[in-house]
Amino acid sequence: MQVKELSLYHLVREPKVKLDKNPVLLLLHGYGSNEEDLFSFASELPEEYYVISARAPYSLMYNAYAWYAINFDADEKKFSDLDQARSSRELVAQFIDEVIVTYPIDSQKVTLIGFSQGCILSYAIALSYPQKVQRIVGMSGYFNEDIAVENYQTNDFSNLKIFASHGNVDQVVPVDWARKAKPILDKLGIENVYKEYPVGHGVAPQNFFDFRNWLKETE
Repeated sequence: MQVKELSLYHLVREPKVKLDKNPVLLLLHGYGSNEEDLFSFASELPEEYYVISARAPYSLMYNAYAWYAINFDADEKKFSDLDQARSSRELVAQFIDEVIVTYPIDSQKVTLIGFSQGCILSYAIALSYPQKVQRIVGMSGYFNEDIAVENYQTNDFSNLKIFASHGNVDQVVPVDWARKAKPILDKLGIENVYKEYPVGHGVAPQNFFDFRNWLKETE
């Protein structure tokens, strides 16, 4: 099912069992990809969820999109176009509000699943607006504090849970960048799990099974 009317173009898999309000998994793809990438495993995700996969706003070339521009030759401080990243942070935050109004979705059961750039953005959105997001699955990305809102540390994170994972031979986003998130999350009192897998910049089958099990365990 394709829907264009909201602020982000997106694909929707409706839940097999419809409740008055269903939980939602919002998928955010990586740089140079599109909404069909993560949506390809929608059929493997729990049946009670709406699965919504959003397309990033910046077009790179045919069928390739980005949440913001990146400089592959820079270190983690200059890797990202921060203005574009913050703009996309606000756009996704607005999109969350829109899908809750448009579909019968439980506003207290919103989970972001992000890969690479989508993971970086998921961190920023959840820590900026924990009242909008209850869980994130962040794969092959890292937490960039510069993309979060100012003074995000003062937010109430008591209902936020995070599953983060990374390939320990990732050649695109160094695993060292990913490892820096857990101490920050721990200090903020955010319930979180961090796992590594013997892969590069991708999602290992075990990674998929682990986060799917985590979704069931944290419902």
